[in-house]
Amino acid sequence: MQMNEAQQAAIRHLDGPALVIAGPGSGKTLVITERTRMLIDEGHAREDQILVITFTKAAASEMKNRFLRLRNTETSRVSFGTFHSVFFTILKHAYNYTADNIIREDVKYQFMKNIVHHMQLDYEDEKELIGELFSEISLVKGSRINLENYYSITCPADVFKRIFREYERILERNRLIDFDDMLLQCHRLLTERKDILRLWQDKFKYILIDEFQDINALQYDIVRMLALPRNNLFIVGDDDQSIYRFRGSKPEIMLQFPLDYPDCKRIVLNINYRSTPNIIEAADRLIRHNCNRFDKKYITSRESGKDVVICNCRTLIQENQAIAEEILRINREGTAYSQIAVLVRTTMYTGALVQKLKEYNIPFRLKDALPNLFDHWVSEDIISYIKIAMGMTERSLYLRIINRPMRYISRECFDRPQVDLEDLRDYYKDKIWMLERIDQLEYDLSAISRMNPFAAINYIRRGVGYEDYLKEYAQSKRIKAEDLTELLDQLQESARGFKSFEEWFAYIEDYRQEMKRFAQSGLDQTKDCVTISTMHSSKGLEYKVVIIADANEGITPHKKAVMEPDIEEERRLFYVAMTRARDELYIFSASERYNKSFQKSRFLDELAR
Repeated sequence: MQMNEAQQAAIRHLDGPALVIAGPGSGKTLVITERTRMLIDEGHAREDQILVITFTKAAASEMKNRFLRLRNTETSRVSFGTFHSVFFTILKHAYNYTADNIIREDVKYQFMKNIVHHMQLDYEDEKELIGELFSEISLVKGSRINLENYYSITCPADVFKRIFREYERILERNRLIDFDDMLLQCHRLLTERKDILRLWQDKFKYILIDEFQDINALQYDIVRMLALPRNNLFIVGDDDQSIYRFRGSKPEIMLQFPLDYPDCKRIVLNINYRSTPNIIEAADRLIRHNCNRFDKKYITSRESGKDVVICNCRTLIQENQAIAEEILRINREGTAYSQIAVLVRTTMYTGALVQKLKEYNIPFRLKDALPNLFDHWVSEDIISYIKIAMGMTERSLYLRIINRPMRYISRECFDRPQVDLEDLRDYYKDKIWMLERIDQLEYDLSAISRMNPFAAINYIRRGVGYEDYLKEYAQSKRIKAEDLTELLDQLQESARGFKSFEEWFAYIEDYRQEMKRFAQSGLDQTKDCVTISTMHSSKGLEYKVVIIADANEGITPHKKAVMEPDIEEERRLFYVAMTRARDELYIFSASERYNKSFQKSRFLDELAR
């Protein structure tokens, strides 16, 4: 295979540190595998003296298989692995660890569940809370933040510290480690035991790292120790594709490399073999608005291409319809569904798009789990109101809604499996103000019972005061109220057009069953299906046609991105999405969502100039 000048320079690099900036579609995997072969074939290193690190098991396996095909062999002693697998191997030799010492995800979840229950924390969604706690624990460990100086965004600082310490105590008591501990313990071992460090330094003469932009500070420090004293550290990555800041990965680490290694050879793989000139130039115009990056310019080996299409629709309904019609047109003109991807910033808004594709009989697979709108606690509250209005009397339904909004009705009133409001009146017979509240609740339930689902949700939101309750709840939890009111918007929109609660509930049950089928179909890679994926999950992949949905402010860039480093990360994420496209790129936005005006993303203006 013929290689360009930059690729050859990277492959032929021998000793000392090297920084290879590899843009989208520039052949970085080819460079890593060919360089590994060169080191062996030309006698610079034995197979067992080479370490190739990447970030996922799938990527490490693919890299190894490509190398084996390159050498026309079935086995190799080159070490291909993830950071965690490499560091665990080091710990295994030092501490006699086995796979049983690595905590399983289900056990880890149960430990945290027990901690949360023991501390009697106030929360609505247990799974969401536990996920956020683990994310913050990982950030503290991976970035080696002093716990005393860390302020949690999930719960009060003192509560988070207690949770963190209790989780650590449980791990230690059971002689278990999580993935973050692998890094921490490995760093501690190699820092304290210079003899063990020397053994591994002697073993690995050459270290090659793929996707270096995804590295965190702790991983980088360990790798730097292992590379000494030769510093044969060959790093390949693209600072413009650093999109995991929430996991501790920062482009600053890659940007710092030439300062840490002033003698490093710097090579830019500047030819994009994937995309058309129009796509590359638009993506370049966008990413140049970032300040914290290496300055570079990519060219393409391709000669022609269609213009990037930017379409601003009036409403979200029209946007989803336009996307579906565009997919049908592209497919009719000869592009297989499997060569089309719809990329979204988050799966939160994907439900309506999924329903539209179903309506148009467009086959698709979901690359990410789609959260079920109807399983969210806000939706369950609304549905509980409606079920009670329909005549259901289960105690669990009343316990969900009785103080949402606050009515100051005690849970002690509900001491039977079935609820009778007369019993409630009897309990509060001496308190006129409480009887008035019970009368108002009965009036509201009676009113709801006579409405269609859309009107009922609207009444619960505004007439009953549920939306005001959500705003107070959001304020107490230090979260944005619009995150919850948007869920109400989606729920209400889903009920539009249904004449009865029974019809709407049947639709909800069908939707749940469909979600299960979608999860199954996503595992089948043989079907000719459109891929629906988040921008994060699309990294490393490519499609003939890419459609970016929901290019609106608050979605991309995400509303949580406030500081400039966060906006730059959002811009990198949009850049990653754009550069997945080989031939055609479409970007859609809507001016109105759920009867509220929405601004198009600032990125649309940026990529145009």
